[in-house]
Amino acid sequence: MSTTDTHRTIDAVWRIESARLIAGLARMVRDIGLAEELAQDALVVALEQWPTSGVPDNPGAWLMTTAKHRAIDRLRRSKLLERKHVELMHELEGQQDDAVAKVEAILDDPIGDDLLRLMFTACHPALSVEARVALTLRLLGGLTTEEIARAFLVPEPTIAQRIVRAKRTLAKAQVPFEVPRADELVERLSSVLGVIYLVFNEGYSATAGDDWLRPALCEEALRLGRVLAGLMPLEPEVHGLVALMEIQASRSRARVGPQGEPILLLDQNRAQWDHLLIRRGLAALGRAEKLGGSLGPYALQAAIAACHARATEPDATDWSHIASLYATLARVAPSPVVELNRAVAVAMASGPAAGLEIVDTLRDEPLLESYHLLPTVRGDLLFKLGRVAEARPEFERAAALTRNAREREHLLKRARACAAG
Repeated sequence: MSTTDTHRTIDAVWRIESARLIAGLARMVRDIGLAEELAQDALVVALEQWPTSGVPDNPGAWLMTTAKHRAIDRLRRSKLLERKHVELMHELEGQQDDAVAKVEAILDDPIGDDLLRLMFTACHPALSVEARVALTLRLLGGLTTEEIARAFLVPEPTIAQRIVRAKRTLAKAQVPFEVPRADELVERLSSVLGVIYLVFNEGYSATAGDDWLRPALCEEALRLGRVLAGLMPLEPEVHGLVALMEIQASRSRARVGPQGEPILLLDQNRAQWDHLLIRRGLAALGRAEKLGGSLGPYALQAAIAACHARATEPDATDWSHIASLYATLARVAPSPVVELNRAVAVAMASGPAAGLEIVDTLRDEPLLESYHLLPTVRGDLLFKLGRVAEARPEFERAAALTRNAREREHLLKRARACAAG
């Protein structure tokens, strides 16, 4: 294997193993920043040794062992061993005289809970949403600072500062590296799910830039969601989110044309939908439903997506059921955006006039003042009603509000169509 091939292998191993590596180390040292440094140290050693010695049979275990030794050396050098000994005494069963042995025992524990702890820590409410996203992609997604910055079209120093500040905030607040107690779990789980879905949405419909889709972000969000579902199999909303992302992602190939232009849902070639992802999504939705109780916001959105996935052609879509699901969603998680989506479904089920009536109640909604989809939907409904002169300025306003170049061109094209009658 050439040096280049070895480096590619190391990069792939790092993407797979880095989160578990950092999680295991963070549980030991109780400091996410230090844990990441130790993991990076192990990566540097791999880059130095593997081109000569070859890739080990179990590269993940090799990295963990190397990082573990670095952690122990760091504890010895920094005179933290005695303090860690006291802390770990409360966590380990049995008594051992050697604090280093305690460290090794902790690192040999199963890693599943560590990944869960890392997710809840990276998405802690003490951090801003932007910081949670950056830290989650850095620690759990294995993305570099440069990759995160490129994905969100933000300068790399800005992302770097967000990550640094996030680590400092967690350290200063002495945020425990743990899964929250039952009384805190719902709120904190909502934060974790929100971050994962935000990452997915940015990949599925990029808010800015020249590309309509950013597949890498969708893939990272899906991977994180699947991991979380494996770690929390009894939480219906976790399965609901996975179901929603699987079904949405199934349309990715059909959502862009040859030149990268957006193709809206009803115009998509459904033969291009990924039916494996659809089956996986429907299965995840089934798991959420079998766990009982009322469906939460993500599971309800997944049920809406499932209505589209089950329709072999646009005319077969059960829009009345979708409108009903949106009405339920509006009660469970009320928001102007949900109401706007309900208006679209009502328009499809009962005619554009019925949808426009709902949309017009949202025109003065402060939260939608800069939301380009409000004038987009209103323009579309006006166009369908034959009121093209009124539709044109709506499309132009929507184009001015969006920061995505592909979407802007699509909206201006619709405005030009109105001008042409």
